[in-house]
Parts: sequence; structure tokens; C-alpha cells
Amino acid sequence: MRAQPPASHFIDGTYRHDDTAPARPDLYPYDGSVIAEIREATEAEIDAAFEAAVAAQKIWGAMAPVERGRVLRRAADLLRERNAALSELETLDTGKPIQETLVADAASGADALEFFGGIAATLNGEMIPLGEDWVYTRREPLGVCVGIGAWNYPIQIACWKAAPALAAGNAMIFKPSEETPLSALKLAEILIEAGAPPGVFNVVQGAGRVGAALVSDPRCAKVSLTGSVPTGRKVYAAAAEGIRHVTMELGGKSPLIVFEDADIENAVSAAINANFYSSGQICSNGTRVYVHKSIHDAFAERLVARVANARLGDPLDPETTIGPMVSETQRDKVLAMIEKGKSEGAALLCGGTSEGPFVAPMVFAGVTDGMSIARDEIFGPVLSLFSFEDEDEVVNRANNTDFGLAAGLFTRDLTRAHRVVARLQAGTCWINTYNLTPVESPFGGNKLSGVGRENARAALDHYTQTKSVYVCMGDTEAPF
Repeated sequence: MRAQPPASHFIDGTYRHDDTAPARPDLYPYDGSVIAEIREATEAEIDAAFEAAVAAQKIWGAMAPVERGRVLRRAADLLRERNAALSELETLDTGKPIQETLVADAASGADALEFFGGIAATLNGEMIPLGEDWVYTRREPLGVCVGIGAWNYPIQIACWKAAPALAAGNAMIFKPSEETPLSALKLAEILIEAGAPPGVFNVVQGAGRVGAALVSDPRCAKVSLTGSVPTGRKVYAAAAEGIRHVTMELGGKSPLIVFEDADIENAVSAAINANFYSSGQICSNGTRVYVHKSIHDAFAERLVARVANARLGDPLDPETTIGPMVSETQRDKVLAMIEKGKSEGAALLCGGTSEGPFVAPMVFAGVTDGMSIARDEIFGPVLSLFSFEDEDEVVNRANNTDFGLAAGLFTRDLTRAHRVVARLQAGTCWINTYNLTPVESPFGGNKLSGVGRENARAALDHYTQTKSVYVCMGDTEAPF
């Protein structure tokens, strides 16, 4: 077990687990080998995590914001120093190619810690003059926040949730996906090494039972989830029982629109990034690619030619560009959707085959808006091509979905670009690129794709509460 941690959970600054708790093997998706064994958190361990977080939050929240910022920035430096080892761990856990994890996972997490560490001291209130009297506001932490992660970007998601929560003075209990439990433990170690008090960031492992226990605990003040819509519905309902603060980044079925004046080579590059990066396992992927009728065939021809250059293989090989699916379950789900697309009449231009844990990148053409592959999130390397003729038509078709996470478009006409973006019902949009998510930019969805925003200053609004203080400078009058 090449990646076995000292224990399954990180609570109050130390590793621990109950040896009698149920254990789950953590598999390397490439070859199915067991890289670690992780035990599910018991009720006692969940309680211990909350006790530690409640106690630590009082200390952490009382610290000067600038000092909290220093801790987060030191943690960012440590993540970058250990990026190679963390990237290898993430590749073992997720199956993503090492060439991706080296630049997109721990490195992105470090950016989040650095950004929120840098603005922690700017989390100020305001003064409101009312003649002689006045009001001032305080931005205060919520308390103990629960973070629930997904398996496609484990350490990045942990950092995206921990950084604003901790910058605002909260403590956090983080539950990684049971598919990818390892890298959040390393983040917990690093935060302690950087100077965070024990208990400020705790990691507990487990599946739905553990998540439900965390969300429903009365000591939980806020929940931040990255996951599927069905999971989001359950978490939202459970959090509502306690009127808890909630942010959720859920699924998507996002459109990528390519107008007739687009640079085809750049648009094809974006379509590849928007469908096949991380083996298509990205919630914001632009899986519905609408191409203007006049360039549709040329676009499709160039896309198929470039997809042929994809290299499937050992994710630890720097030359590999497509890794395995994260699990057999996910692979089988993707293959079932491919068969459904064929049965509904879509034309398979390339890919779609499976060898072991891999699904070769595939392109469907002749897709209509009512097909299952056009409406359901697949979360695999499956691109659907559509043809369109005018702007109003494609905007209406792009918006005809229950999701609203992301959207993109390619055109040389920037007037049209801004006009169309204003009409797209999506929380994150790109013009002449796709899937870039810098920490400086808010990220999140509309409709079934979620509530709230991660990253940027906007995230701090979801980890603080405003207290208004009225100051009377004169006498107080009363009717009697």
C-alpha cells in the first residue's frame, strides 16, 4: 500500500482512527492496486472533530486577521515546495495524468491559500453616518464549517473551501470523497506546520452516513458541497433543518458555442480542454458544442484529427494525456451513456471504446437537443456536436437545460460576444477560451448547478455574517 497514511482521519492536529471501524480499500484507478486502506469515521470521531473545531475556532477567530493570513500564505508556500510529491499522490488517487496534476491540483490549491491569506486583513465592515448617530458593521465568522469534497479535484476543492473559511476566522471539518481520501490529509498536516492551531482544519473520512452526520450536527454553522445534483438535494434538505448557511457547486451540461467567424484551431483546442481534460471528469465541461453550420464539417474534421493524438496510458508517465476513469462504476456509467447515444441515432465520429479502466475520447455528431447525451451529465470523455444557423436560435438552445454552471463561446466579434454572454444562463462564462478558473474570479452555477460562489472576494460573503451596531450619541426618547 504505497500511499498509506498514518491513520484515516486528522482530528485536533493528529492522525487517528478506530481500528474496529469499517475499512475501504483505496484503489489506483490505472491498475486496480490497493494504495491505502481507509476506515470510516465513527460517531465518536465525528464528535471529537466537532469538539476540536469548536475549541480551535475560538482561538483562531480571535487572532488578528493579518496573522491568519500569514498562516495561509505559509501553507501556500509549503504546498508549492511539495508540489511534485502531492501531484504524484493525486495521480495515484484519481488516475489523472501527472502532467495535469503537476499544474492543476495542489498548485491551484496553493493559489487559493495565497489569495485568501493576502486579503484576510481586508475583511472590514463599514461606517454609516446617521446625523449625530451612526452605525458600524462587523464581518464575523460563522463558526464551524463543514466542507464536502468531490473526487475529481480532491486537494484543489479542499483548498478552495478551507482558504476562505479560515481567512474569515472559521474552523472547518472536511470530508473528502470516499473515492479520493488521501490529499486532504496532507493539507491538514501542512496547515498545522504553517502555524494553524490544532482543530482548525480537521479531516474525517466516510461515505453518505458520515456526510449526513456532519451536516445535521447542531455545531455545524455552514455547509459547502461540491458534488452531484442528487447529493446536493439531500445536503440542502438536511442543512435546511438547522437553517444553516449553504453553498453548493453541483453538476453541469454546459454549452460551448462556435460562431462562423471563430478561429477554428483555437475553438478545437477549447473543445478538447472542455471535454477530455481529466478524462472528461469536470463539472464545468462544455459537453454541448454548438458549431455554426457553415464551419461545422471543417470543425468536426479538425477535431477528430486532433483527438487521434490523445495518448492513453500510465498516468505517472509524463507523456500520457488521457488517464483511466476514476472507478469501474464511473467507467460503466459512461459506457452505458455512449450506447444510449448510439441507440438514439447519434453518429459516433471517433472513440468511445473501452480497454480496461480507460474510455477513449469520443465525439458524437448529429446530436439533437432531446437526446439523453444532450441532456444528462455524463462526467466522462464524451463530446456532442450540434449545428446551428443564427444567434437567437443557439442562445435559446444553449439555455434549454436545467443546469447553469458554465458556458463559452468563440467569435472574433467582441460586440456579439458580450451580447451573447449577457443572455446565457450560466454562472461562469468564457469568451475565446474555456475552463480557466483563476482564484481571483468567482466560480459557481445557476439553476440546478448550485448556489453561492467559490473563490474571489465573493466567497468571503458565504463564510461571514454581518453584525450591525447602532451607536446613539445623544439622549434616548420614549413616549412615557
